[in-house]
Amino acid sequence: MKTKKLIVWFIIIGLILALIYGISLFATIFNGYAAKDICSCIYLSGRSQQSIEENDLNSFFVGLPTNVWDKEKRTVTSTFLGLAKQTAVYRDGLGCALINDSDYETLKKQRYSPSFPDSDPDTIYWPSGDKMRDTVPSVINIDKLDAAMQAALKEGHTRAIVVAYDTLFMKEAYNYGFDKDTRILGWSMTKSIMNALVGIKVKQMDLILEGSTPIKEWDGDERSNISLKNLMQMSSGLEWEEDYGKISDATIMLFDKADAARYAISRPAAFPPDSVWYYSSGTSNIISEILKRASMNEEAYISFPRNALFNKIGMRSMVLETDASGNFVGSSYSFGTPRDWARFGLLYLQDGYWGKEQILPDGWVDFTKTPAKKSMGGYGAQFWLNSAKSRELPDCPADIYFADGYNGQRVYIIPDYNLVVVRMGLSKKGEFDYNKFVRAILDSFQK
Repeated sequence: MKTKKLIVWFIIIGLILALIYGISLFATIFNGYAAKDICSCIYLSGRSQQSIEENDLNSFFVGLPTNVWDKEKRTVTSTFLGLAKQTAVYRDGLGCALINDSDYETLKKQRYSPSFPDSDPDTIYWPSGDKMRDTVPSVINIDKLDAAMQAALKEGHTRAIVVAYDTLFMKEAYNYGFDKDTRILGWSMTKSIMNALVGIKVKQMDLILEGSTPIKEWDGDERSNISLKNLMQMSSGLEWEEDYGKISDATIMLFDKADAARYAISRPAAFPPDSVWYYSSGTSNIISEILKRASMNEEAYISFPRNALFNKIGMRSMVLETDASGNFVGSSYSFGTPRDWARFGLLYLQDGYWGKEQILPDGWVDFTKTPAKKSMGGYGAQFWLNSAKSRELPDCPADIYFADGYNGQRVYIIPDYNLVVVRMGLSKKGEFDYNKFVRAILDSFQK
């Protein structure tokens, strides 16, 4: 009898220990989310810790940690019942990064001092600057446009809307304390920025879409057949699980690793390249690593987005955050004002040109919006397409393509109407009607 009781107690203790271990693993993930989000939103968006916790961390698990902001060290540390601790560190010009398997001393030394054009944006007309024209193009019904934007502000915790017609007109609206100068996290819209950076490298003949990639770790195995084009179209065939509600490849990469790209590169092949389509944030971080390996040195890599893209099209606010290893987190972490997100969309609307300067190579925008083979018409190259059967905007033109980020970040590029529409918010699934919103915007324009 005593032996049976002892066995039962061992089983109970074992289950308790297993439960604690499982919670501690998951706590690493949600502590990491909390620490990183608070740190970035404080230093890049200028928001208060209270506002971030009450709004951005309002779901169950990410709202559990206790968060401590150390202003002197420029860190945010999140803990949960002593089971796990995660710390994010702010670095000038590079944003925040979780320490993970790196160390604080290494991260605090990281910094970047970007160079900006020596001009006053308030003296330069939109979109290169912030000076607005007084006239409204005759194709716009301004009252209907204003009504559509105001209606959207009342739905789904919408924070910002920008509507840009050609390069001639821009109208914006803000909510919840956000304004034209507030950087907002684009989440997976960062993937679309990776598209532009790759395009520029292709134009410079530093990268090619076809053929093998400069990933030496894949030499000698089946992954050596993966091309940059496969990665751009989410068709690499690499084993991957993109699930943010559990411990998955995506959450391990973002919240438990110092080097996101290295983790993604380490994943084995599950299918031949171009035989399946699967949305994977890992592939976007591999693309970021490819950009690094195509650069002369680390300094050239870090300064490349600013010098080759952002400064060219007036995106003064944009910050691409690096992880602890110094790599841009190309899947997820970019902060910019809604105006700068609109400028990014206008670059594509103008077929990769900014004024008379060609930024993206010939045919790049067409490649961007060409459906990946197995995506059922829903995905191009780091951009989503509205041509899928179950498209996001069923009552809007099928040739719309867009950058799409978590919680309702969108940059819609609408060629038929010569429009870019930006919507930034904090919306869970079903809380905002994107189709109704864009349709109402389009109804205020004459084609």
